[in-house]
Amino acid sequence: MTDYFFAWWNLENLFDVQNAAQRPAWLQKELNKELQGWDQAILDKKISQLSKIIQKLNGGAGPDILGLCEVEDKPVVDLLVRSLNPLRRNYAVEHHDTSDQRGIDVAFIYDTAKFTAKAQFFHVVLKRTGTRDLFQVNFETAENKALILIGNHWPSRTGGELETEPYRILAGETLSYWLTRIPEKSGNENIGIVIMGDFNDEPFNRSLTRHTLGSDCVQRVLNAKTPMVLNLMSPFMGKGNGTHFYESTMNMLDQFLVSRSILDAQSGFVVKKDSSGKNMVKIEMFPEMTATGAYPMPIRFARPSSGLNQEGYSDHFPISIEITEI
Repeated sequence: MTDYFFAWWNLENLFDVQNAAQRPAWLQKELNKELQGWDQAILDKKISQLSKIIQKLNGGAGPDILGLCEVEDKPVVDLLVRSLNPLRRNYAVEHHDTSDQRGIDVAFIYDTAKFTAKAQFFHVVLKRTGTRDLFQVNFETAENKALILIGNHWPSRTGGELETEPYRILAGETLSYWLTRIPEKSGNENIGIVIMGDFNDEPFNRSLTRHTLGSDCVQRVLNAKTPMVLNLMSPFMGKGNGTHFYESTMNMLDQFLVSRSILDAQSGFVVKKDSSGKNMVKIEMFPEMTATGAYPMPIRFARPSSGLNQEGYSDHFPISIEITEI
């Protein structure tokens, strides 16, 4: 059996420098005010801060696969990968430029000694004021077992939670459709699927329950006639936990979900459990990135145009999961 450590992190606007040469003119115009003062020194500091946290994951060994969102392009992800050299891993990047209206994408960093990326697929959820995406990568382990990871960054709540909910419902319907089509296209009805992302909704919101068909009940997922997924973050709800802070409330926006084929082990993968039988899923709230005031919120790095704090990290906490190949 082989254990794998996966993590997900919304990096809070990991942009290239203000006047990056490769940035399209339309995007430069869109971002010029937002990135005012975002120079190489500040970008390097942002990378350094993120790297410190990533290197602490998995007991200091770093993740085997790390899903990311709010990254502008592959060059900035490559910068982040180079900063992880002390981990002595041979990391590679899977990324697709989605031409998001704010220039932020989803990507995966993965250890090529443990995984091979075989194919990728993406879908953009369109709205008038921005876009967000679903990004699928088909991985294969060194034991030649297939495992599909789907990274998600769903449309934000900017403009109002209810007003923007239809876009997240659309994303949920799209993801659910993928879950139906993946076994058909792969020719493997038991292929393992791990879903991760910043969904901008919580596990109980209908975009995730009614439209993605996510549940907190293992038996319901196992017995479902249509593909359902288990939301591994549901047990954290009601306990003051979350990954993002807004208006004095912690929200569980970042989540892991897994397919039935992982729950029943037919995929050759299972979620690792601790000695008490609980799934090995964590919100990674390291002390240095957690505010010590009235609320345990993540310490933002932000930008020179909006409250830069070079000792901060991101406005989201990372989350992690351990998966065992059996």
